[in-house]
Amino acid sequence: MADIDFSLLDVPRSAPIDDPDAYLRAAIAWHFGAETGSAFWLRAAKTLDFNPLTDIRTFTDLRLFPNLLSELRNVPVEDLIPRGYGSPPPVPQVFESGGTTGAPKRTAQLPDWVAQVIQWQTEDFAAGGFVAGQGFLCLMPSGPHGVGFFSRLVSERLGAAFHAVDIDPRWVKKIAARNAAAEVAAYVDHVLEQAVHVLHTQNVANLHATPPLLEAIARDDHLVDLVNEKIRYLLLSGAHVDADTLDLLRDIFPKTTITMAFGSTMILSQAVTRVADDETFVFDPRTPYVVFWVIDPDTGEQVPYGQLGQLVMNHISKGMFLPNNLERDMAIRMPGPRAQLSDSVSAVRPVTTFEGEAVIEGVY
Repeated sequence: MADIDFSLLDVPRSAPIDDPDAYLRAAIAWHFGAETGSAFWLRAAKTLDFNPLTDIRTFTDLRLFPNLLSELRNVPVEDLIPRGYGSPPPVPQVFESGGTTGAPKRTAQLPDWVAQVIQWQTEDFAAGGFVAGQGFLCLMPSGPHGVGFFSRLVSERLGAAFHAVDIDPRWVKKIAARNAAAEVAAYVDHVLEQAVHVLHTQNVANLHATPPLLEAIARDDHLVDLVNEKIRYLLLSGAHVDADTLDLLRDIFPKTTITMAFGSTMILSQAVTRVADDETFVFDPRTPYVVFWVIDPDTGEQVPYGQLGQLVMNHISKGMFLPNNLERDMAIRMPGPRAQLSDSVSAVRPVTTFEGEAVIEGVY
């Protein structure tokens, strides 16, 4: 272990990691070291048929790990915090997944990682066209979900008053599952009624919404006029939107810069968004902290570039280690900024069933 530099794991940082393999070695030594690892991974290591400390040398080797993320539904968050943070450990921010395919999974995000994500998202918002100093209307989940938490802090960084309208994606998925279309529509109306009041009374130029909510706005002439009058930056995230719908939305809101974000509770962050030559959005994971693979679900092999496959996500940081997670999303594989290390993705969409359950997006 003498050649392991744990300082490579320190965040927040602005400069990129020059040697991703050295970073990976440090992360594996940290998470599986008796003095530094979490109770969760030290316990899991005893069940593996390989030794992470000697057998994980490259990012490709992460495929040796079984997907243990279902255990995040029940494991105490204290067991997720690496011992190397000291005693008492930092208090984590606990965020949960949407619970699309059963009980939600929990992550424990420590203060150093939270600071890193805030830094990244502030940069992303500014680069995407966020109007600094003007109000920010956020129609996104809060509560157990990270998106509302981070949006509020990023808004503060950018000097924008934050106006939140909460949504409960779990409830919407429940009523959608029983085909209660009228109830779903009533819930959407309830959310938009609150948004209209903010738009009428407050100085807002920035909007964060889900594609289903923006599509509902687009069907209401009064709301379209309000958005066109006030909003100049519009961020979409949380649900799938196809290219044709996106083109239509751009026509309906011609004065507004529309961009997209792609993230996941299980990568504890979001990817970098860029626009390809054909105007489609491409999402680049922030390597070496997050690595994507797009695979054929039947063979487990990466599909060719430009082809559709199922998304595998890996999160590797000082605070958490979540390898080889087969996600509920399909995506087109794209060359990444570091092609040998990670894929990038575009045209992300949910699978129809996952872990034996129907996948329902609802409004998020």
